[in-house]
Amino acid sequence: MQLRAAPCGALAGTVRVPGDKSISHRSLMFSAMAVGESRIEGLLEGEDVLATAHALEKLGVEVARTGEGAWTVHGVGVGGLAEPADVLDMGNAGTGARLMMGLLAGHSFTSVMTGDRSLRSRPMGRVMTPLAKMGVGFVGRSGNRLPAAIVGTRELLPITYQSPVASAQVKSAILLAGLHAQGITTVTEPLPSRDHTERMLAHMGATVTSETAPDGSLTVSITGRPELRPSSFLVPSDPSSAAFPVAAAAVAEGSRVVVEGVCVNPLRTGLFTTLMEMGAGIMEQNRRTVGGETVADLVVRGGRLEGVEVPAGRAPSMIDEYPVLSVVAALAHGTSRMRGLSELRVKESDRLATMAEGLAACGAAVEIEGDDLIVHGTGGRPVRGGVTIDAKLDHRIAMSFLVMGGIAREPVTVLGAEAILTSFPGFVERMNALGTSIAEVAA
Repeated sequence: MQLRAAPCGALAGTVRVPGDKSISHRSLMFSAMAVGESRIEGLLEGEDVLATAHALEKLGVEVARTGEGAWTVHGVGVGGLAEPADVLDMGNAGTGARLMMGLLAGHSFTSVMTGDRSLRSRPMGRVMTPLAKMGVGFVGRSGNRLPAAIVGTRELLPITYQSPVASAQVKSAILLAGLHAQGITTVTEPLPSRDHTERMLAHMGATVTSETAPDGSLTVSITGRPELRPSSFLVPSDPSSAAFPVAAAAVAEGSRVVVEGVCVNPLRTGLFTTLMEMGAGIMEQNRRTVGGETVADLVVRGGRLEGVEVPAGRAPSMIDEYPVLSVVAALAHGTSRMRGLSELRVKESDRLATMAEGLAACGAAVEIEGDDLIVHGTGGRPVRGGVTIDAKLDHRIAMSFLVMGGIAREPVTVLGAEAILTSFPGFVERMNALGTSIAEVAA
């Protein structure tokens, strides 16, 4: 699919983006490990999350859609999954694939996992390595890539693991495996990553502890083999999806957009913090707690933005938002430097290289120094645009350059825009309702 975004003016209106992808994956998986029926509302019904639902069905879990965003899951208990008769196809879902490995670890059967071309190119060693220390066997392609066979065991060993990266996917996979081990499993990461797993499992009855050290590292421990309670989950709007209307409004002077019901967990709001540092008018309204997560309506006003330096320590709280931030930075006054972006190289694409190439093609001044992305803003003047960008099967790259098309002098066309369906179904309709001009074009 090709989509083209034409230049537009200020944006206005109210929008609600789909449910949070991270919480949606987890609500399905954790419900599967409870004993009894759990109910989920607001589930993101994008391709990534549906791949997780289909995989659970192949593992013997009864999963049913009862309405728009409404699902029930009949849990089979910790360790109660059944051997699948077919390959588990996780599509483009990196979160789904890595967390599923942790879920499968404590079962004494072999399963085979694969995904689409993008997912098959992504490294899985960072999850396989700690799970192997617990007793899980893996047979995969070179570079620890999918397809891979996962040989689980009911005799998992609890471990204490020092993660080299701050990754919620790595941490969660280890904690999920730890649920199936006899004893306490502990993982330490250099900086705190998303804590949805800890919050949700504790809510369901697991014993989870966490402690932040003076050096900023986070240690989380979980006690194995609990009986998890079935729960009711209300999934808040995804801040990583809210990033696109928020960024598009912030960079267009005269805009006023309200994004409703956004998860503002402090480990997810790095983009909003950065935009406010740049001078964006972002205000929270109706702050409340939903399903254990803090939620608010975001009121965004567009105006003059200044270049900013984004510290590497902020990366875990906004790792998926750097592509659209770099688009905003291209129109700011002054230079923005985003530090410590090595994790962007192992996402759905090498986002660091892909964004730099695309920004340069659009006429922005950009450079990469090590793992830093440096964008020299135009001082509020539109970049040239007028190019076609290959999104490389990366949904966030696709949406970021469609935002770019709205603020460039000439339209920007995005190839591979079908990837947007993995996380943000209805993206075009919702953005156009705010005043953008995005349309499908013939191949």
